[in-house]
Amino acid sequence: MLAILGLSGTELIIVLVAILVLFGAKRIPEFAKGLGKGINEFKKASREVTESIENESVAAAKTPPANTTAQTPARPVPSETKVG
Repeated sequence: MLAILGLSGTELIIVLVAILVLFGAKRIPEFAKGLGKGINEFKKASREVTESIENESVAAAKTPPANTTAQTPARPVPSETKVG
């Protein structure tokens, strides 16, 4: 994880101390709690969107495509001339 961020052990300690100084020890748990809730909400929304897309694709696969080339049956044309 640290290699992904490009931080060594010393750099990570400096960042953590800076966060502690800027926000104080009491505020850090609040931020972490809010961050955790935000991540959970994001995952939940992501799952809902994925399920919605999957449900739509399943429903689309079950419905037959509309037949746009279907023609109406031919009707005889009434004659305009009267025999009489």
